[in-house]
Amino acid sequence: MIISMRLHAPQAEIDQVCDRIREFGYKVHSIQGEERVVIGAVGVGDVTACLESLEAMPGVEKAMRISAPYKFVSREFRKEKSRIRVNGHDIGGDEFIMMAGPCSVESEAQIMETAEAVSRSGAQMLRGGAFKPRTSPYDFQGMEVEGLKLLRQAGQATGLGIITEIMSDRDAELVAEYADVLQVGARNMQNFALLKTLGGCGKPVLLKRGMSSTIRELLMSAEYVVAHGNPNVILCERGIRTFETETRNTCDITAVAVLNELTHLPVVLDPSHATGRRSLVPALSRAAVAIGADGLLVEVHPHPEKAVSDGAQSLTCEQFDGMMRDLKPLIALWKAGRPGFRC
Repeated sequence: MIISMRLHAPQAEIDQVCDRIREFGYKVHSIQGEERVVIGAVGVGDVTACLESLEAMPGVEKAMRISAPYKFVSREFRKEKSRIRVNGHDIGGDEFIMMAGPCSVESEAQIMETAEAVSRSGAQMLRGGAFKPRTSPYDFQGMEVEGLKLLRQAGQATGLGIITEIMSDRDAELVAEYADVLQVGARNMQNFALLKTLGGCGKPVLLKRGMSSTIRELLMSAEYVVAHGNPNVILCERGIRTFETETRNTCDITAVAVLNELTHLPVVLDPSHATGRRSLVPALSRAAVAIGADGLLVEVHPHPEKAVSDGAQSLTCEQFDGMMRDLKPLIALWKAGRPGFRC
């Protein structure tokens, strides 16, 4: 259910409504707008009786059902796009956010060189893997804690925010100590124990779409995080598995537009994993800007031919700089048309 309070409803009336919702056995989530408060209620109970009771209460303007199975992340619950504050930048706001860096943290020299380069080119966040979920158990698994320390060191030196992957609910406190955003990879999109833990981690979460997952399944996974207390979720389209073999995955570029209609959460695109080919990353990045993504997650390595993972899809620092220059006029148009994306 969604309960929309009247303009400038006093806190006492809001509290009374929340108490009544709990009496019916529902869990309460509220959003404080500039002029009014919207309250969401989820759970199992007598919906009709609850709605009738709430509509009769002081301060309530309207109470209605939410038809989407994903309640708190739906546009029904919140019409305007959510803004998630990270290291001085609003993801989902009026700034196109660029997250760039290597697939894996390999050494201090490598991550520092990359961080300095992407920062000069205009990135706001440094991405890099410290814990790596690999298909083969014999592949490089990441530098783990030492990798987290190097990421934080690079972030502090350049002023970049840090985004890195978390693989287990047991590591939530550790990764949150070093990262500004915790990334849930495609393989863990439906790791529900992890999602529940991230609901209480206190840090924004970037949730990647699973390789064979539907858009609805992605939104239901986001709902797990939000319903357990963390409203700061960023969705990421990174390509899905199809019959096509020319690219690593098939980028569902339509998903960006669909998600912008269905949810208020910010949406970014990972063109590196979506294609698996560095030559295709700039074109797909342009498409992401044009279709209304809130940002990009791009793999960049100073020497891709020497990378221990995903070298074939990583841009060099020079290529990333050129791509950023090419994107500038498109991002300017994106900013000019931003109100249209926020309706």
